[in-house]
Amino acid sequence: MSLLRVENVTKRFGGITANQDVSFSLGAGQIVGLIGPNGAGKTTMFNCIAGYAPPTSGDIWLNDKKISGYSPEQCAHAGIGRTFQVARTFTSMTALENVMVGAFLINRNVAKARHSAAELLDFVNLGQFKDKPAGSMTISEQRRLAVARALAVKPKLLLMDEVMAGLNPTEVKETVEVVLKIRDQGISCLIVEHVLEGIMPIADAIVVLDYGKKIADGKPAEVSNDPKVIAAYLGDE
Repeated sequence: MSLLRVENVTKRFGGITANQDVSFSLGAGQIVGLIGPNGAGKTTMFNCIAGYAPPTSGDIWLNDKKISGYSPEQCAHAGIGRTFQVARTFTSMTALENVMVGAFLINRNVAKARHSAAELLDFVNLGQFKDKPAGSMTISEQRRLAVARALAVKPKLLLMDEVMAGLNPTEVKETVEVVLKIRDQGISCLIVEHVLEGIMPIADAIVVLDYGKKIADGKPAEVSNDPKVIAAYLGDE
């Protein structure tokens, strides 16, 4: 059974069609990469799934429950966590306080939220920075901090938007290890990513968008050899 089903989703902004008739699914405990050139509609698709921009048409289902049209808070309560392309940290707050913000959605008890936040910082290998102001952390650390905060809502599905962008090879490896640990907890991951060497080896499937349309969907090896995908990234001969 699919955890997430995106069915014929179209999203328009005025006269601009950002996503057109896109369908794909993701199973429980799977890692799926959502890739494509700049402007392909990847973040718009995330926004549709997470409730930031309801689809113009089409449906989105989570655990066989229709969630298209939900608000972001309703999506979070339904089991969707997300990070953003630009790490949205509360820069003057400590790492621990940042994760507690996410934990409060589940539990308003301060002591329990603090305990949960500390465990999640350890999980993403940031436990030693729990008292560090988020604004003084590196980009790699802020990205993992955002992942910890998203995990604090106890999601069934985690949407990660370019968590590896701009990282050096060591930082990419650290991030990949965290993603695999998340998957091992039974949490499904849908990952928008341009760092293909980070996502291709760990993904169960890859969905490719180009100009808002899905042009490929399958195992990483199949997708990477698809002429339509190669043309989208490198241009036609």
